[in-house]
Amino acid sequence: MLYIRNLIYWLVLVLITPPMFLLILPAALIPKGANRVGRAWALILMWLLKNVIGLKYRVIGRENIPAQPSIICSKHQSGWETLALQEVFPLQVYVAKKELFKLPFFGWGLKIAKTIGIDRKNTAQANRQLIEQGLARKKEGFWITIFPEGTRIPPGQRGRYKLGAARMAKMFEMDLVPVALNSGEFWPRNAFLKYPGEITMVIGKPVAHDSDSADKLMAECENWIESQQRQIEGAGPFAASRTNN
Repeated sequence: MLYIRNLIYWLVLVLITPPMFLLILPAALIPKGANRVGRAWALILMWLLKNVIGLKYRVIGRENIPAQPSIICSKHQSGWETLALQEVFPLQVYVAKKELFKLPFFGWGLKIAKTIGIDRKNTAQANRQLIEQGLARKKEGFWITIFPEGTRIPPGQRGRYKLGAARMAKMFEMDLVPVALNSGEFWPRNAFLKYPGEITMVIGKPVAHDSDSADKLMAECENWIESQQRQIEGAGPFAASRTNN
C-alpha cells in the first residue's frame, strides 16, 4: 500500500504542476499573485501527504512567529519543508540555487515567483545576488526563507552554517526566525517513497537583527536549531540512530 499511496502522490504532482504553472503566468501580473498560486500548489501537495501518504506534522512554537516580515532560518533535510513552511508562515520567497530555474514548469514557476536565485559556485556573486534580490523582496513585503547550511543535510548530521541569512538580517533590518525539524526521518533526500508518521517542526523566538554582529546572530541561530534537533530526533524510520545500526 505504501507504494500505491506514493504513486498516487507523484501522479497528482505530475498532473497538477503544468496547469498550475499556466495559472502563474496571468497571476504574475498581480502583486504577489504568482506566489499565491505557488502556495496553493504547495498546499495541495501537503494535503496529499497528510491524507494519502499519512505523513502529518505538528508545530511547536507557532506563537513565536512575529507580525512583521522576517527571515526564516530553517534546517533543511528534505523537500517537505519547502512545502510546509508555506503553510505555516506568511507569504514568502526562497533563496535557492539558480540551476533550479532550468527545471520545466517547477523551475520556471520559481523564477516567476521571484525566488532569490544564487550561483553557489561563485561566493562573491552569490552574496551580491542575496543582497540585491533580497532587498527587492523586502520592499515588496515578502518574508525570506533561507536554508543556512545550503543543502539538505541527513538526519543526525550538521552542515556548515553560512552567514548569508545573518548578513541579510543586518542589512535589511529583518529579524531571524530559527526553525528546527526532523522531516528527513520520513522523507529521505532524493527518495521516491515518503513514509507515514508525524514530523515535528519547532519555531524559535526571533533573533533581533540589531542584537549583535552577523557572526554572533548566526551562531545563536545555529546553536538553537541544533539543540532542538537533538530533542526531536529519533521519531521516524530514517532516524540517524536507526539507519546507523
